[in-house]
Amino acid sequence: MSSSAILPYPIEPIAELSIDDNLAKALLNSLAEYGENLHGRRIWLACSGGRDSLALAALCVQLYWQGKLPFLPQLLHVNHGLQVDSGIWAQHVANWAEAQKIPCHILHAQVNGHDEQAARQARYDVMRAQLNLDDVLLLAHHADDQAETVLMRLIQGAGVNGLSGMQPWRVQPQGAHRIVLWRPWLTIRRSHITNYAQRLKLPYIDDPTNDGGDNVRSGLRCDIMPVLAKYNPNVIDNIARSAQLLSDAQLTVNAQAAEDLQQTEVASLQLSSAQRVLNIDKLKELPLYRQRQLLHYWLGQDEPLPPAKQLVDDVLSLSQRYDHDHQTALFWQGRKQSYTIRRYREQLYRLSNEWLIWLKIPLVEQMQTLSNTVLFETNLTGTNLRDSKPVSITVRSSQNLTWQLQIMPNALAQLLDNDKSDIALKTVLKITPLNRKQRLQTALASRPQSGKKLYQTLGIPLWLRESLIVVTLIFINTKDEIPIELPLLLLSPFENWVLSADHSSVYSDNKPLFESIKSNIIFNQTL
Repeated sequence: MSSSAILPYPIEPIAELSIDDNLAKALLNSLAEYGENLHGRRIWLACSGGRDSLALAALCVQLYWQGKLPFLPQLLHVNHGLQVDSGIWAQHVANWAEAQKIPCHILHAQVNGHDEQAARQARYDVMRAQLNLDDVLLLAHHADDQAETVLMRLIQGAGVNGLSGMQPWRVQPQGAHRIVLWRPWLTIRRSHITNYAQRLKLPYIDDPTNDGGDNVRSGLRCDIMPVLAKYNPNVIDNIARSAQLLSDAQLTVNAQAAEDLQQTEVASLQLSSAQRVLNIDKLKELPLYRQRQLLHYWLGQDEPLPPAKQLVDDVLSLSQRYDHDHQTALFWQGRKQSYTIRRYREQLYRLSNEWLIWLKIPLVEQMQTLSNTVLFETNLTGTNLRDSKPVSITVRSSQNLTWQLQIMPNALAQLLDNDKSDIALKTVLKITPLNRKQRLQTALASRPQSGKKLYQTLGIPLWLRESLIVVTLIFINTKDEIPIELPLLLLSPFENWVLSADHSSVYSDNKPLFESIKSNIIFNQTL
């Protein structure tokens, strides 16, 4: 089996052939800069079998066997199945790797779409699934690729971040699964790589779709770059240098935005990528240009690509409104998730839509019987709180998120009067969703209020109002077997409020109550 796209050179070992000094210098300099970060990590090389990736693989083989490179990366080749010869190309890469004694893995990807972006996304998805946490993926992007990337983003109206182009070392998080993209050749011209590949007679795959002109990148490569080179033959190097300067500038902007974020975010309401919250009053204290920078930075957290300028402008306008309309919602389809941006009172919320769906899962009443032996003997024996085993109650759960209460019976026992501890027959903890018509009195309030009124009094945003629960302690004594209810806490996923109770004087100190019942949101898999 053969393919006309594969250069007709025989597959032969290249370890002992002459090394290109400039290409080697770029790789080894990059290794010197980031080498400390490589300890203990597996290193992979994305190898399409094309000129650039096969040349990088060849150089790694040469440097490794000559003792100049401390590792030999494993090759990853992705078979998209988009070309008639895709299977032949995959086998060709595997055969070449075998001849060089370099490990190679052939992966299969399902592309959802027909454009280059869909194929690229499928490539990264399947390779990311192969890599473990903190693995490093070597990529053969070069100065010409960098120039094309910068021009593409310039056409799209990108800011400093986008125009800084691809980074030589980039940590790419996707929830808890984090990998590193390493591009050591961003200062190397394509022509230099071509000369090296031809000198080694590398049988690389010359994919005819690369220069087909049917997408923006190939159009820039074939039509625009040659014209720009007529005005300045150093255009590729100059654009790559500008990208580096802009990258340095972006680091400065990010440092300022991160500092501003620390001063303006509402820490108690943050929930990883699900919910991020800014204080509008503190935001307005910043100069207008820093407000824009901060919102750009804040919105783009957890996403590989930054938000559009129009979205930043719309969110800025939302923060500057003086009316009390809390219904306005802005939507953003990010690369990883979709988001809704809302304002409630003096706070801005960036909410993932998966989180909003989770908040609509109905809550149900639950009853948890507590062990009287553990619960009430504590008051009599003074058992150390650390000897108590927690009781877990799941309030709401989905595939990705779980809201759980941790009950510490020993700590809870301290809240009860001693005269009740020796007559209790049965003790139950009741968890119920707050009803809009239910009347409750918080410890700091002068009178009971309905649930509907509590929403406003406590400042509960619209999307969280179906996520309030009431925690009540019920016990039946041995004298008359009449249940006595002690309302303890009103809880949301983020906050809690002590409820007043006429039945007992247990609220002289609220600290033991908060220690006895703790609320946690658990990510079963990171959003």
